Amino acid sequence: MENYQNQNEPQNYQNSNFNNGNFMVTKLPNTTVSLVLGIISIVCCCTGIIGIICGIIGLILANKDLKLYKTNPNQFTGVETTNTAKILNIIGLVLSIGNILYSVYAIMQMGGWDAYMQQIEQTMEMIQQNQ
Repeated sequence: MENYQNQNEPQNYQNSNFNNGNFMVTKLPNTTVSLVLGIISIVCCCTGIIGIICGIIGLILANKDLKLYKTNPNQFTGVETTNTAKILNIIGLVLSIGNILYSVYAIMQMGGWDAYMQQIEQTMEMIQQNQ
């Protein structure tokens, strides 16, 4: 057990919440939420609107945390995670908007919404006849 380290020893506290001047060092408040929303926006980019909503909310929260960090960088930790969350939200937004634009383009190439709905109805009829 040579590599055993006592968890109560001070050198093991990397992100400690001890007084650092007149304030406590804390994590940025919305980092985790923004990161989760960024992941959801990427996963749900195929649905379009869900990816856009999650991406916008996550991007707003990440930018809010970055502004908070810039006001007092010594008070907060986790800015790297917030930057990662911001990047994920931007990627999710771009993919979601790209998916919506491609869907609109594909529907217009079919002849508009009515032609698209007729094609769906024909496909449903073929499926029912094959059963």
